[in-house]
Amino acid sequence: MLRRPCVPRPAWEETVRADGLVYVETTDPVTGHTFPYWSEDAYYEVSAADCDRLAEACDELAAMFIMAGDHIIEHQLFAKLGIPAYAVNAIVRTWADDDPHAYWPSIYGRFDLRWSSSPDLLRADPTLAVPKLLEYNADTPTAFPESTAVQWNWFLFNQGGRGDQWNNAYEAMTEAWKRNISLFEARTGRKVTTIHFAYTSAEESGEDGMNTTLIATTAQEAGYRVKVLAIEDVQLHATTGASAFLDPTTIAQVGYFFDPEGEPIEVMFKLYPWEWMFEEAFGRTALWNLAQPDGTLWIEPPYKALWSNKGILPILWDLFGDDPARSRYLLPAYFEGEQPSGFDRTCVRKPLLGREGANITIVVDGEVHTSKGGEYGAEGYVLQQYAPLPLFEGIGGPFRTVTGVWMIDQTPAGLCFRETPGERDGLITNNQSRFVPHLIKRQPWKDW
Repeated sequence: MLRRPCVPRPAWEETVRADGLVYVETTDPVTGHTFPYWSEDAYYEVSAADCDRLAEACDELAAMFIMAGDHIIEHQLFAKLGIPAYAVNAIVRTWADDDPHAYWPSIYGRFDLRWSSSPDLLRADPTLAVPKLLEYNADTPTAFPESTAVQWNWFLFNQGGRGDQWNNAYEAMTEAWKRNISLFEARTGRKVTTIHFAYTSAEESGEDGMNTTLIATTAQEAGYRVKVLAIEDVQLHATTGASAFLDPTTIAQVGYFFDPEGEPIEVMFKLYPWEWMFEEAFGRTALWNLAQPDGTLWIEPPYKALWSNKGILPILWDLFGDDPARSRYLLPAYFEGEQPSGFDRTCVRKPLLGREGANITIVVDGEVHTSKGGEYGAEGYVLQQYAPLPLFEGIGGPFRTVTGVWMIDQTPAGLCFRETPGERDGLITNNQSRFVPHLIKRQPWKDW
């Protein structure tokens, strides 16, 4: 893995916007300074062996997450994850199956990893060679357009089809819709004709809208009729009845969901996290609705609230910390207050439900090394071992880099890199980080 300089394409801003990256620029909310989110003055070069190594790690992590989900449910650890009691039945029901992904479809997620195969960096820190889990964006991961069409078109322009790129997430997602919806139809006897796709209109950059629209396109290519809308425009037709998931007195009303044209919503992909929905009357109604034989099928399903929660990190360590084969992919982690003596003197403190690096604090030798503000943390924190991201030099840098692997239908299907400038500030990947394309080098070099 190497970070190499690259000459940007002519009029690259217009090109990537045409590819769907309308949020090509990022504005710092504090300084007001605007800078590119997409970067093509550099790229990351990896080998086929690197991709195989990452895929092997993510396959193992995926299996570990399933075992951790079983453990949470068996030992009733929901409160430790900040999950309200009225959401538990929905989570358990959508999980409780010999193959939960068949009956309650799960389409995608993204593992974020600490990893590098750069020879120079490995000489300084050999632990970078083994991918280490930072977190799993299991419910509402973004960066899908830039990971698929945008970086693929960059690759075609710069390499003319030579070499390769680990970039089959779009095609894999198309097949995932076919497989998952077909299994759902077979298990329930329902026929799915239309899939609705929702995002929040409160997100003004266009990122959520474009991610949702591109994912909807994969379902359209799979043969389904699709409709994209703001989640705020979903309408509820109230009804009465008992709930199999929760006491109806805990919600404002129960009923069925319709789009603004009055069409029933039979399947809904939502780029809107379950932890937000759990706290809203709309979300509590969704839990009731999910229990009905003709209720809305939500993608991702409620059990993804277990995996996207940072509380899964100490649970994984508790389960696999003594297993050399599996623990090598993990960083030691504990619920705050349960850590070994001295662990909190050098660690990363993360809120259970934080996003985009918010409310993360890095402590080194008992002192705050760097931190980010935000609105999370009331739900509790975990402490994870401090392991700095790899540091790459470059114009405008140095940069700390996080490796992302897309999991489509529980299978590794694509690679992405995000980097954050600053040796210290870059330790926390956040919404000011940049997306950088990659390629798989082709051997022998004389063929270039």
